Amino acid sequence: MTEIIRTRLLSKSYGKSDVVTNVSMQVRKGEIYGFLGPNGAGKSTVMKMLLNLVKPTGGEIELFGERLMPTAVEPLKRIGQMIETPVFYEKLTAQQNLELHAEYMGYYRSGAIKEAMEMVQLRGVEGKPVKQYSLGMRQRLGIARAIMTKPELLLLDEPINGLDPEGIQEMRVLFRRLRDEYGITLLISSHLLAEVEQVADTIGVIDRGRLLQEVSMESIRRSTTNYIEITTSDPKLAAYVLEDKLKLRNFKLAGGNALRVYDASVTPEELSKGLILNDVPVESINRRHHSLEDYFLELTRGGGSHDAFNQAGA
Repeated sequence: MTEIIRTRLLSKSYGKSDVVTNVSMQVRKGEIYGFLGPNGAGKSTVMKMLLNLVKPTGGEIELFGERLMPTAVEPLKRIGQMIETPVFYEKLTAQQNLELHAEYMGYYRSGAIKEAMEMVQLRGVEGKPVKQYSLGMRQRLGIARAIMTKPELLLLDEPINGLDPEGIQEMRVLFRRLRDEYGITLLISSHLLAEVEQVADTIGVIDRGRLLQEVSMESIRRSTTNYIEITTSDPKLAAYVLEDKLKLRNFKLAGGNALRVYDASVTPEELSKGLILNDVPVESINRRHHSLEDYFLELTRGGGSHDAFNQAGA
């Protein structure tokens, strides 16, 4: 599969402060790439460098198979983007704002504005001044502006900020549609792991300016680990009983008052009975499975998740 984006040792510093350090990432044509990281991790800075809005301190960028030069303009015509909070001419209507964008991009396809507005579920409000738009409506309008020209590559920075649950669901459907029907490649940054998990083909985890891992969601799902989680007010006693009385070895303390048992041969009912008979106060016991959030938190907290990601086929 052709790589739309490739960076090599991409770095950005402001004075003595390193914001992005040696990021080497690959985004393949026709995929949704979830760019995950906490606020301040460097996601927006990387995206701005991809758009030549910020110049790298080191490393290089390739877009569409060509190295991005500091003064390059042509590759950017093939990209739609919404970085950070979308900005508009407040006194102009949504229609007028999108018309100006089309003029700026040299894009004059009839019906493009109406189609983009409908795709983001903004109907009947195109004549309203943007200053009257809610936060969620502004976010939708920003996405409409980004997709209006049907770009080959779409960069969206925290695109579901300000949206209600229904709006988030609608955008989720839209992102898949853009990929499947229009062949658009999407790079979506977010700190909302549960949402990215539902749409991304590949994820890249960035923390403190460093790309910690790239892995396909298919690999994560394939390597998902089921376990039984026990909550108790006496985890030390529970651990002793599991090992000494029930002869289990494949478990670990998960922080707080929780333990996780990974032995597939034992059931929650058997565990509950064995713990209670040995005077362990059991508050809850449930079957669970590792999610993208588990991977992310373990990776960013240094909890041995490099191994977990490598096992997932990264």
